[in-house]
Amino acid sequence: MTEHSNGGRGAIVIGGGLAGMLAVTALLGHVETVTVVERDRYPEGRAFRKGVPQARHLHVLLSGGSLALEELLPGTVAALGEAGARSLYLSRDLLTRTPTGWQRRFDERRHRSLSVTRPVLDSVVRERALRAAAESATRVEVLEATEVTGLTGDAGQVTGVRVRSRDGAPGGRSERELSAGLVVDASGRGSRAPQWFAELGRSAPQEESVDAGLAYATRMYRPKDPDTAPDAGVTIPGWPECPRGAAYVPVEDGNWLAILSGVRGDHPPTDAAEFTAFSATVGDPYIHELLAQAEPQSPVHAFRDTRNRRRHFEGPGALPEGLLVLGDAACTFNPVYGQGMSVAALGALAVRGTLAAGGGLRPGVGAEAQRAVARAVEPAWLTAVGADRPYASPDDAKAGLGERLSSWYLDRLAARAAIDPVVGAAFRDVLSLTAPPTRLVAPRIALRTVFLPRRPALPSPPVAIEAI
Repeated sequence: MTEHSNGGRGAIVIGGGLAGMLAVTALLGHVETVTVVERDRYPEGRAFRKGVPQARHLHVLLSGGSLALEELLPGTVAALGEAGARSLYLSRDLLTRTPTGWQRRFDERRHRSLSVTRPVLDSVVRERALRAAAESATRVEVLEATEVTGLTGDAGQVTGVRVRSRDGAPGGRSERELSAGLVVDASGRGSRAPQWFAELGRSAPQEESVDAGLAYATRMYRPKDPDTAPDAGVTIPGWPECPRGAAYVPVEDGNWLAILSGVRGDHPPTDAAEFTAFSATVGDPYIHELLAQAEPQSPVHAFRDTRNRRRHFEGPGALPEGLLVLGDAACTFNPVYGQGMSVAALGALAVRGTLAAGGGLRPGVGAEAQRAVARAVEPAWLTAVGADRPYASPDDAKAGLGERLSSWYLDRLAARAAIDPVVGAAFRDVLSLTAPPTRLVAPRIALRTVFLPRRPALPSPPVAIEAI
């Protein structure tokens, strides 16, 4: 049986999570109907959802992502704040330990990141996206507890999807077809797009992968005395000589998340006592000392799927007509860098811009939008891959001369950024996804990076905030 989602004027979004809801927002006003196909049932209130495997870990919306989210759904950043999300201005509100010491703390308010738990983020964005849909000319329907089993159409044209219910009711497992002019795959890391391509008689797109072998574990804490809690989050990334890292960051309701990480043979444990002991083995004891002043509020939760993987759907002829791939389904990042949600928002904004520029659905719009999504992804991809390359698996693509030179330059730039407000500002512009990587090679930045001497950063976590 085939059901029509208003034929060529309708769209189907596979996945009703964050990327899916942002895709819905991007489509509003450009299609007549949107059908969202979501495997799970949404929980009551702001609760964890089984279909989001990394939900219990820290989620950060970088300033570039916040700006994109606000453009897509005005008022959402304020709504997240009202729901308890914590604002962190980089440099001022996030103490960072680098291989050369602690970064100086500048009173720089260029980049406000949001630190929040996933249930709060998802529920606020979903509520506001569906409210925007109700106020638009586009009719939106959400099919919960429903899975997509394949695409319909042929190698050249996707015409819809095959779905089946997951509720277990009599006859509920039977398949049916939904047709649409555009199908958006926003199903996340577990996207089955390569398998669906094979079923259509197409080759899967070129895939690029860099795996640092990193794993991380998270536990929620509450300071024993809120008055003595730190006034800033803390991050101690690992580096080649010390491949274990940690972070301690505030979230809503007075809680803090402790995240421990390590590559390959240095994975953090999930046993509570061993977790605490591991925190003393990272590059600085500060977070270990903070945990002694807090009470655990949860078990330890682990996550190991941290490979960076990019499927190049934007390549010439890589995408059939009528299909678009967004979010983690197209490009997944090592979650420890906190880029995924911001890139999903930037990608959705790129889709909306493409549709608006060309008057909505039309032949070739999927490929055009996919190229715009790829451009939005590129800065985050270069950052994540550059950071993970020193730990990459031998099976991953080898770094060329250009990438090796870039790694040398970026190492030197990061060390300079820890003590230099000019270089630091440019560095944070790129990390926050508000400026392209070319910002880092501007003459003023390059001269300060290459020719000014490398000096050690601060020997202990800074308390004073320096004016700039």
